Amino acid sequence: MKRAYVACAVVAALLQATAASADEIRVLSSVGIKAVIDELAPQFEKATKHKVTTTFDLASTMKAKIEGGAPFDVAILTPPLLDDLIAKGLVTSASRTAVARVGLGLMIKSGAKKPNVGSLDAFRRTLLDAKAITYASAGASGVAFLAIVEKMGIATQIKVKARPVASGEEVNANITSGAADLAVLPVSEILPVKGAELGGVFPAEVQTYVVMAAGASAKAQGSAANEFVSFLMSPANDAVVKVKGMERLP
Repeated sequence: MKRAYVACAVVAALLQATAASADEIRVLSSVGIKAVIDELAPQFEKATKHKVTTTFDLASTMKAKIEGGAPFDVAILTPPLLDDLIAKGLVTSASRTAVARVGLGLMIKSGAKKPNVGSLDAFRRTLLDAKAITYASAGASGVAFLAIVEKMGIATQIKVKARPVASGEEVNANITSGAADLAVLPVSEILPVKGAELGGVFPAEVQTYVVMAAGASAKAQGSAANEFVSFLMSPANDAVVKVKGMERLP
């Protein structure tokens, strides 16, 4: 009986220590990896007892918030933006980790006819035949799209039908409302949108990958932030990354 009592006391002490050491991890992230984080954050919380608080927006918007003094423990942005925060001493260089990448796709309204993207010529014709194409002008996908159509020699024609907006939410609304028939976004941002679907991915000749890299704040206390980044990289989570439209870097 005495031994059982001691064992129960030890377990209680361990549980109390775990609760005492639990931290809140504030994650400021690009919306490009939102579907993955939404799936994995609760699993991490259950496994570690830490609490994860997430905020998502365009990577450029998140970077500006961090530079403006927004408190955070982990930032997940495109590598150039994260590297700039590292150079400014806001993110630790040792924590920099490339989590996953995602290719660009065309979003269409649910039930609409699938666009032909089976070849570069078919993709070009699809873009030229579209009535309106929407994208987030400050997003990595929007910037990449403009570079692609410039390379393809159709930038002038696309400009006439372009519907650039400030956020992914506005891109989604343009498709679901019928204001545009095509949208350019990372595949991972297309798959979760209700009322819309993936029309197809960019042909290999012009496909561009948006990389998501994570890093811990230089002010982050303890190891919780690094634990979260390590959890995202666990091979056990590769299946989640894949089903959300992303892939690990080769």
